[in-house]
Amino acid sequence: MTARRLETRIHPNDRIDPDKAGPQVMRHVTVNVAESPIAWLASRGMLTPEQLHAGERLRADYERAGLAARVTMRWDTAPPAKGRGGARASDASLARIDAHRRFHAAIDHVGPGLADICWRVVCAGEGIGGAEKALGWPTRSGKLVLGLALDRLARFYGTG
Repeated sequence: MTARRLETRIHPNDRIDPDKAGPQVMRHVTVNVAESPIAWLASRGMLTPEQLHAGERLRADYERAGLAARVTMRWDTAPPAKGRGGARASDASLARIDAHRRFHAAIDHVGPGLADICWRVVCAGEGIGGAEKALGWPTRSGKLVLGLALDRLARFYGTG
């Protein structure tokens, strides 16, 4: 995984804390841009390796299937202008179709009560606290429910 140091430069006239007099202190933070919320939990011993592997496989299927919302224009190559039959089957490769089926089968296997937290944290990259709040769950219940969902995913993928 790649760690990257994020730094912010402040113009001398800008104030971080406008109410504070005197010199302003900057914080430098090192961020691992490749780390997902479940990798963060696993690195702190809150998930088993099987749960982490199952979650990463679900995320890989989600990405491979192209289920994430697009926020920019697609810059794929245009089909050839001359002749018929030169155009490909509009981006629907067999690998993408297979990943799409695997993703939906995995979500169905997890079940309706656990699929929400699984999708939010694993696929959308939302933090546990944000997912709990969005689902209307009590604080600190998300880790337990996510663990149950990842256990079911591990059984689906054959890793647990």
